[in-house]
Amino acid sequence: MADYQRSNIRVSDTEREDALGKLGQHLSEGRLDIDEFGERTAKVTAAKTRGELLDLFDDLPEPRPAFGRPGPPPVTRAAAPRPVRTGPGVAQVLAGVAAVALVIGLVAWIKVFPLVFMLPFIFFFVSGARWRHGHGPHGR
Repeated sequence: MADYQRSNIRVSDTEREDALGKLGQHLSEGRLDIDEFGERTAKVTAAKTRGELLDLFDDLPEPRPAFGRPGPPPVTRAAAPRPVRTGPGVAQVLAGVAAVALVIGLVAWIKVFPLVFMLPFIFFFVSGARWRHGHGPHGR
């Protein structure tokens, strides 16, 4: 069993997806904030070895990735139960991170550039002032 946990073995997509799901659990339980979750998920997707993935869980309790545990014996096609997802997939996690980043970006943009929303009002105010002072089409 110790051979299954060697840290220099390359990880598979399934193992990365499992690690992302477990990070999602830690996020939902409040152990990670959204920024730290984003950093760790980026590192999970870039990880090459089991050791790189395990390092991301050093300061977290269970659940953690468990590599190479023998799975259940293969089931015949007729009796195969539907798989049960234990957490979000890679695409779902990345979509959630992208949505949060979009909202944060929009809020920051609105706070930094409120003048953009005021430009039409400023334009009409200045235009109206010109009309009142005789600079309109029938000016003096």
